Amino acid sequence: MNIPLALTIAGSDSSAGAGMQADLKTFEEYGVYGMVALTAIVTMNPDNSWAHDVTGIEPPLIEKQLKTILAGKKIDAMKTGMLANADMVKLVHKTITENNLKNVVIDPVMVCKGDDRVLNPENADAMRDLLLPVATVVTPNLFEAGILSGMGKLSNLEDMKKAAIEINKKGAANVVIKGGKALAGNEAADLFYDGANFEILTAPKITHTYNHGAGCTFAAAITAGLAAGLSVKNAVFKAKDFVTAAIKNGFAFNEFVGPVFHGAYRLCKTPV
Repeated sequence: MNIPLALTIAGSDSSAGAGMQADLKTFEEYGVYGMVALTAIVTMNPDNSWAHDVTGIEPPLIEKQLKTILAGKKIDAMKTGMLANADMVKLVHKTITENNLKNVVIDPVMVCKGDDRVLNPENADAMRDLLLPVATVVTPNLFEAGILSGMGKLSNLEDMKKAAIEINKKGAANVVIKGGKALAGNEAADLFYDGANFEILTAPKITHTYNHGAGCTFAAAITAGLAAGLSVKNAVFKAKDFVTAAIKNGFAFNEFVGPVFHGAYRLCKTPV
């Protein structure tokens, strides 16, 4: 059996909806063997409205994890998630370039869900300068795309198209901007740009709020698709179906958090 291998360089979400837990579960759903280099531990305080606290792991320990992983069979695809500071971004860039890693998916995590504070403002510059040029696919949400493109707030598809062009110019081969339910209308719309053509991915908006981990899951599904041999376009389109099913079947973990369900695409006969 030829088992595809995928790597995630990401933080831990103890509620397991997002972060490396979401990545590994998504890889498994795709039949891909997942490995993780842990960058941070995110804890959430139920006694304080589920406020987030991010504890970063020092780069030398991340480097040891990566050395362990990359000493094995060559990986088929990789993604990034939460990178707590610019030093981590530099380490990821070094790892990708020195090991000539392919099928690189950059999920430019800048905030935790439910929080509008940028985790580390210096990260935006480091991601733009170091990670976009090595990205096969980058998957920003509207907020992140506004920062990476330098355009600020994005509010419609035309803004998204302009931002995708700017991000592509900065080096990302393919750009997926997640508009999701933030855009007006009845459709959850994402934009795919391959440097030449735009395509809009739509699905009916899902009204409930059980979408914790949707962004991580979407990027992980693209990564798994690439590891399994799909083209970039096919990987992105399948990932849209996968994450839509996961959101549709999300559930209340507690009064603060409702994660997506990563097994929904497989278990539901009509997933979307």
